[in-house]
Amino acid sequence: MASKGIRDRVAIIGMGCTPFGEHWDKSVEDMLVEAATGAINSAGVSLDMVDAFWLGTLFSGQSGLTASRPLKIGYKPVTRVENFCATGSEAFRNACYAVACGAYDIAMAIGVEKLKDSGYSGLPNLSAPSDGTQAGMTAPAMFSLLAPAYAKKYGVDEQTMKEVMTRIAWKNHKNGALNPRAQFRKEVPKETIACSPLIAGSLGIFDCSGVSDGSAAAIVVRAEDAPKFQKKPLYVKALSFIAGPGAGPMDPDYDYTTFPEVVASAQDAYAQAGIKDPRAELAMAEVHDCFTPTELVLMEDLGFAARGTAWKEVLAGAFDLEGELPVNPDGGLKSFGHPIGASGLRMLFEAWLQLRSEAGKRQIPSVARGRTLALTHNLGGAPGECVSFAAVVGSEPSA
Repeated sequence: MASKGIRDRVAIIGMGCTPFGEHWDKSVEDMLVEAATGAINSAGVSLDMVDAFWLGTLFSGQSGLTASRPLKIGYKPVTRVENFCATGSEAFRNACYAVACGAYDIAMAIGVEKLKDSGYSGLPNLSAPSDGTQAGMTAPAMFSLLAPAYAKKYGVDEQTMKEVMTRIAWKNHKNGALNPRAQFRKEVPKETIACSPLIAGSLGIFDCSGVSDGSAAAIVVRAEDAPKFQKKPLYVKALSFIAGPGAGPMDPDYDYTTFPEVVASAQDAYAQAGIKDPRAELAMAEVHDCFTPTELVLMEDLGFAARGTAWKEVLAGAFDLEGELPVNPDGGLKSFGHPIGASGLRMLFEAWLQLRSEAGKRQIPSVARGRTLALTHNLGGAPGECVSFAAVVGSEPSA
């Protein structure tokens, strides 16, 4: 049974997002101030008007003081949350439910992460002792298992599979080249992607998302109050967060061609939003392309392609900027970058721009054709043992 949801009870009235990248000259505090300032300016409110704050960060701070100190928040609730790579989405979900229940009139969700100063290329390893069933592998190694598993199950030869992965990376870099906030703002030839040094399994450098610094923020209010602040708000249609049992590594039936948690969160989100055919109804989707085979599998888990067919859709350009359903029009994790605590809110920022027709050179044509809904998706963890978040936002309230 789907959760009851809060469809059209909460609206986004302002968003801010820093550029993502290697910000040697900016601290966590600097980036929080920049994102928060962007959000309050676009909403036309002052920081003093915000009643409560939810901060998402995995490694860049502990407690609400991480945000309250630089933002000079005066004795208000600031809650720090974390949920792996879906941390920014978790901050947004909590802020939305707090407003929907009437506890607060105006709330801010803000996410931040600074990874480039750690001296470690990737996530710092802070894993707690486990029961021994978790794989002792790097993230690229774990996600590299998706590609050969998918190819074997659906009869895709090795060369074709390489072309599919290459095209996903090529698409996202092409989109990111149009995005002034992206970490990597240059198109990359397919030949360069295909011949890049291997990282794990068949994954090359260009199959892996960027390691970044960055911050993003959103301000939410009750839907009926939104017109007081914003002429073009976005309405929250669905919020679904799923944590699975994490049985994949020890389940002999798990075949590494799906994320069951993603399937569950997508189905729940679609039920909340009243979506019957996501590929036909959504204007765009921002998905968690931490690695290129992840995006491939997600196209099927999210219902954008039938099982065993997403590789054909990728090669046909169905998910390109001008395709039937644009996926990651801002460049995705691959090109925009992936500062953990900010990524979920960055995805919402792209939906904010696209559905309001403010995305400039990368504006998707599906909005002009009348589509008004966008999906954002995060996952955190590894294949077979992850959390998954799916949100649907729209530019129009339900009739």
